[in-house]
Amino acid sequence: MIKENPYVVCFGEVLWDIFPEEARAGGAPFNAAYNIYKTGTDVKMLSRIGNDEFGQKLLKLIKSWGITTDYIQVDNKNPTSKVIAKIDIHNEAAYEIINHVAWDYIDFLPEHEELITNAEAFVFGSLSARNGKTKETLFKLLEFAKLKIFDVNFRPPFIDIDVIKQLLHKADIVKMNKAEMRQIMEFLSEEYSSEGESAAFIQDHFNIKEIVLTKGSRGARYFLGNKNYGLGAISIKIADTVGSGDAFLAGFISKRIQGKSADEIMTEAISLGAFITSKSGACPEYGYQEFEQFKLMNSL
Repeated sequence: MIKENPYVVCFGEVLWDIFPEEARAGGAPFNAAYNIYKTGTDVKMLSRIGNDEFGQKLLKLIKSWGITTDYIQVDNKNPTSKVIAKIDIHNEAAYEIINHVAWDYIDFLPEHEELITNAEAFVFGSLSARNGKTKETLFKLLEFAKLKIFDVNFRPPFIDIDVIKQLLHKADIVKMNKAEMRQIMEFLSEEYSSEGESAAFIQDHFNIKEIVLTKGSRGARYFLGNKNYGLGAISIKIADTVGSGDAFLAGFISKRIQGKSADEIMTEAISLGAFITSKSGACPEYGYQEFEQFKLMNSL
């Protein structure tokens, strides 16, 4: 049964992506949170910013979007995170992620137990576990979550094989791209043969019920138990690919927590990912009605 006011908790990095032309709010879990909120689902972002000008601007912007900042901590020692982003000739983004910033030091607080326990889903990635403090908090929070969604989102050089394996063991649903699937198989000293065989091996090895595999212009696949559902991509004019995977995940989560069919879940995910890719940035201004219109015009 769906609660009257269901919400999702997204955990980890909230930051400024510094592009050549402007700074934009970002961070994979925050991008997901923004787009989950746009689908009409309440969301709580659990993160940490610095007590500085960049942090205050970030809080003001997030509040202006209608998303609560009650669970974004303020750090008096470490700065608000900034990431240097560069877009190549193929509209793909590359990131220089600065270490030892505020979200590396997220505290576990007593009220978090109730927050996580009552959430429909808890969303996290591997980057937030790069340093000890936030990693410790993450593992505590995972003990209270009823639906744990792991977006592996590898960001070199911050890839710790042992931590990745621990997080995979904790997860109920894992989202990865094709390169990340190959890398996980390599971590397990297994040869990659095919998407299906690799997904089945990872599911069995880590006891994961659901794997979502994104494939860019080739669409995505959803491995649900011993069944799988594939869907092609929507042909669009790309503005940039920043946050497209995060938007895909947001669409997936919005329908998954409603208990919709696999086909409906995947249609929403593919459509929202494509919609955001057709716009500039990971958190563009839009209303859900505009997205619905996009879906109608690009029906799968």
